[in-house]
Amino acid sequence: MVTIYIDGKPYQVDAGQNLLHICLSMGINLPYFCWHPAMGSVGACRQCAVKQFRDENDTRGRLVMACMTPAVEGLRISVQDPQAVEFRASIIEWLMENHPHDCPVCDEGGECHLQDMTVMTGHTYRHYRWKKRTFRNQNLGPFINHEMNRCIQCYRCVRFYRGFAGGRDFDAFSNHNTVYFGRKTDGVLESEFSGNLVEVCPTGVFTDKTFRKHYTRKWDLQTAPSVCVNCSLGCNTTPGERYGQLRRIRNRYNFNVNGYFLCDRGRYGYEFVNSDRRIRQARLRRNREAAFESVAPDEGLQRIKEIVKKSGRTIGIGSPRASLESNFALRTLVGPEHFFSGATVKDHELVTEAIKILRDIPSSMASLHEVETSDAALVLGEDVNNVAPMAAYALRQSVRCKPQAISQKLKISDWDDTAAREAVQDQKGPLYLATIADTRLDDMATRTFHASPQEIARLGFAVAHQISPTAPQPENLDSAALELSKMIAQDLKDAESPVVVSGCSLEEKSILYAAANVVQALRSIGKPARLFLTLPESNSLGLELLEPGSLNQAFAIAREDNVEAAIILENDLYRRSNPALLEAFFKSIPSVIVLDSLDNPTAQKADVLLPAATFAESDGTLVNNESRAQRYFQVFVPQDDIKESWVWLRAIGDALGQEEPGARKTFDGLIADMVKELPFLAPVQEISPASGFRIAGAKIPRQPHRYSGRTSMHANVSVHEPQPPQDPDSPLSFSMEGFLAEPPIEQPPASLIPEFWAPGWNSIQSLNKFQEEVSGPLIGGDPGKRIILPPDPEQAAYFDEIPEPFASRAGELLLAPLYAIYGSEELSIHTPGEAQLTPPLRLEINPRDAQQFNLTGETVLQVSVDSQVFELPLHISASIPEGTAGMICGLPEMPYVALPAWGKVTPKPVNSSTENPG
Repeated sequence: MVTIYIDGKPYQVDAGQNLLHICLSMGINLPYFCWHPAMGSVGACRQCAVKQFRDENDTRGRLVMACMTPAVEGLRISVQDPQAVEFRASIIEWLMENHPHDCPVCDEGGECHLQDMTVMTGHTYRHYRWKKRTFRNQNLGPFINHEMNRCIQCYRCVRFYRGFAGGRDFDAFSNHNTVYFGRKTDGVLESEFSGNLVEVCPTGVFTDKTFRKHYTRKWDLQTAPSVCVNCSLGCNTTPGERYGQLRRIRNRYNFNVNGYFLCDRGRYGYEFVNSDRRIRQARLRRNREAAFESVAPDEGLQRIKEIVKKSGRTIGIGSPRASLESNFALRTLVGPEHFFSGATVKDHELVTEAIKILRDIPSSMASLHEVETSDAALVLGEDVNNVAPMAAYALRQSVRCKPQAISQKLKISDWDDTAAREAVQDQKGPLYLATIADTRLDDMATRTFHASPQEIARLGFAVAHQISPTAPQPENLDSAALELSKMIAQDLKDAESPVVVSGCSLEEKSILYAAANVVQALRSIGKPARLFLTLPESNSLGLELLEPGSLNQAFAIAREDNVEAAIILENDLYRRSNPALLEAFFKSIPSVIVLDSLDNPTAQKADVLLPAATFAESDGTLVNNESRAQRYFQVFVPQDDIKESWVWLRAIGDALGQEEPGARKTFDGLIADMVKELPFLAPVQEISPASGFRIAGAKIPRQPHRYSGRTSMHANVSVHEPQPPQDPDSPLSFSMEGFLAEPPIEQPPASLIPEFWAPGWNSIQSLNKFQEEVSGPLIGGDPGKRIILPPDPEQAAYFDEIPEPFASRAGELLLAPLYAIYGSEELSIHTPGEAQLTPPLRLEINPRDAQQFNLTGETVLQVSVDSQVFELPLHISASIPEGTAGMICGLPEMPYVALPAWGKVTPKPVNSSTENPG
């Protein structure tokens, strides 16, 4: 630490940190554009100028750029010096020379960093009166709107897109004194992180095209803290609502999870909330042959009461996309012995094994932040760009960690981005990818290894053995894989903080065991290695922590044990199991009760269908891949008959006359009951204050203090402003009245801040007012608590279930699962923009296998697997290993297939009558 003086006041700060970072961390307002807390300094805009003095006797000083000046002992600067103030105002004026006068119609208006900085510098009047520079805008796809005339050439966009996100189809095109930021030609931006340009850009060059379709001013959005439901990572988000419609999703900072960024699936996959396929009224059938009819909720509940009262047994099927509370409410209603996982049989088994690994290995799961700061990484089996995109982003940043030693040796600070990159050049830290096929992360990899799931697991076991000879060794490993295992082991042993990334996507348990063995082996030699596992869905871990039975067990009980009714919670079982098994299951159950938000094939099998709330319309807890329990809050009150699933289940319990403590009628009471029955879930009670929490006797408003139109939006009903809805389940209010989170005054706990805003900081950059220091944790700690903590640091036993070497079969291929960021996830596919980018159905085959089977690129294939026959177009891919084929899972037209599985692949017969799922 060193002492520096800012406008005569002493501050204790980190030596070497840049002055802009320091000023913002100390709460001192200093304008900037090109600097970004996640991307460091480049000194391009000159906006953060301050006056530096030699000593206390120096009255003249000199102007320096705060973002490029490190803190040293005794340094004296002035932010308020008149010359510095005048210089900053002149910089703004020159930046505004070509900027259009379109703030009233600009999508960024009201949360624009350029607006904030213009006001902060005091610039109010433009002297420039001549022709402005103009550009042609580009169509960049369904997510981002492009308006180049607003550009101030800060270079943030191209630095993020190319330098951090790894995109190559976007650049800065310069000619003389003109620079253009865009693509070579119009077209969809290829990076899965392109939506971050909307928040990275300090002006309105890049804006949210999905938001523009149902645009409203930012101060008219009702918001609440939330969690992304589109994968297992649990990225924090801020959804915004107006007129009962979800309008957009923005990133919500969490130091340990997603930091400053989101993937495009998480940012734009929200429109299923507004889908025409929403179930909005309670429905029932009078008999199985009858059509649905809409009924009052009470009639639906009465019908359920009749069904369950006369039934011999009722079973409940949970969901990996429903909240922990809703799953527990169903478990309580039917009894733990009658509660079953709604995940696929393989996912149920794999996630259960993942929980055992987390509980047994003396190393907590790595957070995304820890992956990002690791200096060597091994990925076993996961195509992270498509399965868990923010993990791919973290791995991209991790390869910069080890080469930082080069710039540090040259005394270049990590925040000096241009100089650090120039010193490092193209050198990268160790990143090894063992996957079934090529991925979008391959360009960053030290080496890639494309093989069958069994061979990927065997490579992992071999790496563990190379690190520690006490780890079991696979037999008959080929020489290439053996040499690669030695190379990987050496780089992991040389690292200071290695990480192993694996998961469930290849549905191969031995891959999890291999990853655990590598971490165990590294820890046995004193390396603080961590494991990072991706899981199938947003609450896969939370569901399996409730110890449900498997889906196959539910089928068996329905077949054999006089089950009269099944309650299915937020789950399309046709995405989880063989269609023939499901048809038999539904035929064996006299009555089916379904709670869900979207119409789907399972909902069509219901005798009683209840409309369930989405994440934006409910409160709940999701447990992410690292066992971090995180709370999401209701953004708005749903319309029609829609209720939260746990509320419906409580109402069913009440209708049945079940003895319940009165507290269970509230969300807090449900959590208390859950913790009482399952004490290891106690952290769930601690992740956010209870509903009775108040500051100065007031709730925290979901609406900003500038919220408008509260009377006019209901003028068709009454000219009087209606009473706001009451929220008995959280400390948040559905109004603009309450305690406003306004730094530096007292702030609510981080988990309860609806949106980051501070006086003079209307853009997302206001976040710096809510952090302990810039780029650090939120004040009071980031939201979420881990449920599974590492055991005592004793060496656990190695796993020794090593698979046999992969052997091809005559006339068959091993069909392995592939994934698409747009299309494989159940909910986001109902977003029009993401549906537009969904890849076509196809079967990917190695060229040699295609030659062996006499297949050409134009062939339509007939695929026989898992007692099913369907047709898929052929796609020849050199990265697919011989003897295997890849099939994209989860696409809407594709029936469920339990992969990996051996299948027969033949050209479609000329007169085939088999239906093509596409």
